[in-house]
Amino acid sequence: MENAFKLLLSCPSGLSSSQVSVNFDESYDRVPHPDIDLDNSISEIWDQKVQQSTSLFNGKKFRYGGHSGLEPHVCLHLGLTDYRTFMGTNLNPSWERFLVASEDDCKQCQHTSSPLGNGAIVQTSDNMILVLQRSNNVGEFPGYLVFPGGHPEPEEVGITSHKCENSELRNRNISQEMFDSIIREVVEEIGVPASTLSDPLFIGISRRVLNVRPTAFFFIKCNLESTKVQQLYSSAQDGFESTKLYIIQPSELENMASKMPGCHRGGFALYKLMLECVKNIK
Repeated sequence: MENAFKLLLSCPSGLSSSQVSVNFDESYDRVPHPDIDLDNSISEIWDQKVQQSTSLFNGKKFRYGGHSGLEPHVCLHLGLTDYRTFMGTNLNPSWERFLVASEDDCKQCQHTSSPLGNGAIVQTSDNMILVLQRSNNVGEFPGYLVFPGGHPEPEEVGITSHKCENSELRNRNISQEMFDSIIREVVEEIGVPASTLSDPLFIGISRRVLNVRPTAFFFIKCNLESTKVQQLYSSAQDGFESTKLYIIQPSELENMASKMPGCHRGGFALYKLMLECVKNIK
């Protein structure tokens, strides 16, 4: 199940920041579960985790609540959640009990935290793709292969709640954070300067079946050759999160993807759809 995925949104032509908007609203926040004991387990799990690791920090996250529109313009529906609720719902051993029987994805996941992660398919100037092997010290999928990524951060754009005087400006800032954050993650995890990276293209959202974890994926070009990227990786700011950087031919990705968590395997599927779209245009 850890490799299974579902594509929630596919944008194979690749959308720029001007083509992706955001509707940030409390109506997209998590709905508490009617089983009070199950909902109370969120706090219990968090308290246990904090006792085990004092370095845990309960940061705010954007919650994926669906989307509207189709290419060439989509609007992401985002609410607010936090890492504590993510640990207590999506990462709860009883995570399936939080799901609602429904064909509608947002309704099915209405009781889960479902923070929106991000990932990048990065292509070097010599047409190679970057894949990381996660360290054994990370909270999710230690040792697995992944694309570089992390999360867009509400606090990067000054958001700690839904209170706001200018919702239009707030939505624009969040939309820009979707694109700024993935550049940040690539810089911190790979070690390449931001100036070497192209503007990201949004290619869609995948969700792994295991604990219904959603991730937004982007395609980014790096104007450095793979040998230089490998050199820079050795001094990456967040290099501790991974143990190895693989720089591979796109044709090798099929085999690599079989060793990825579902959401990142879904990212590979979105990348393949993008390549097919480019080929059809030519």
